[in-house]
Amino acid sequence: MSDTFEIFLGTQPGLEPFLLAEAEEAGFPSPVAVGGGVTFEGTWEDVWRANLTLRCAARVLARIGNFRALHLAQLDKRARKFPWGEVLKPDVPFRVEVVTGKRNKIYHAGAAQERIERAITEELGAPVSPEAEVVLKVRIEDDMVILSVDTSGEALHKRGFKAGVGKAPMRETMAASFLRACGYTGSEPVLDPMCGSGTFVIEAAEIARGLLPGRARSFAFEHLVGFDPRPLQNFKDQAPKWDTDLQFYGSDRNVNVIRMANDNAERAGVGDLCQFKPVSVSEIERPEGAQGLVIVNPPYGARIGKKKDLYALYGAFGDVMRARFSGWRVGMITSDAQLAQSTGLPWLPTGAPVAHGGLKVTLFQTAPLP
Repeated sequence: MSDTFEIFLGTQPGLEPFLLAEAEEAGFPSPVAVGGGVTFEGTWEDVWRANLTLRCAARVLARIGNFRALHLAQLDKRARKFPWGEVLKPDVPFRVEVVTGKRNKIYHAGAAQERIERAITEELGAPVSPEAEVVLKVRIEDDMVILSVDTSGEALHKRGFKAGVGKAPMRETMAASFLRACGYTGSEPVLDPMCGSGTFVIEAAEIARGLLPGRARSFAFEHLVGFDPRPLQNFKDQAPKWDTDLQFYGSDRNVNVIRMANDNAERAGVGDLCQFKPVSVSEIERPEGAQGLVIVNPPYGARIGKKKDLYALYGAFGDVMRARFSGWRVGMITSDAQLAQSTGLPWLPTGAPVAHGGLKVTLFQTAPLP
């Protein structure tokens, strides 16, 4: 491989602008938004830093090479000549995932996967394992075999501290993207009145404290050739950590998820910044002090209960916001525009829908409420 190569930061379609903004702020070189993510030309140190520091990225892929193949025999021959030893270690298990496009002579993904795995095993010696953390992602498009290695391992929303989750949880990477979409920078309080396991609240508190999202977990790149733990440790040591007087608030009528949220916040190192209470939406009180952001991911009716039962919940939420939260902004994620409108809140124009749990959800936002 050359010193620089294409790096792909993956995200849910619809969230690319927020990942792009984060990558630009983090100083990655000339990032560009593409479908499902952001790409830029970078180095292995950029790969390590992206995994460790980016909150909106779901995973980080390193493009390690490509070659043309018109049939399986040619694929086998060229896979055997590829310099796998520059990236993969002979003693580390790996697995291959193949996706084939429509305009290919090679169309059978399973056969292509088998040829590539066998070529690597026989030429390099590395064993194949279905549970391997090192995953080679292969895309065959217009007869071009495009090779990438997944440098993240487990998806990056798994920060390493959340032991418990409630129903229909919001992934941390999506929560970070929606917080960014609402203009949140870590300088104002955040309240989630249907907080579940506390994802929005904890993510906001971590941002305010300057904690790195990947600080408590390992990554697949640690098992690749050339990994040096020293730069990774330097990134951790040099990361700024800020004192903050802000508090972050979550509530939910389910006492069990409140306990879960408290435990998750403690494990994340922000338990002192987070207050979780078991109260219903109609009992929410405006916190004392500065105005901030209310962000909520309420039930949509598709999985949890029936839609008609939710109109009262959404309506009560809107009533409380108008009555008690003057000067605060509101962000709401829901799959149903009618439910959003039933709040009676003055929503701004919406952006692109985002895939979430088999549904398409949209972020609804207000300006500061009168």
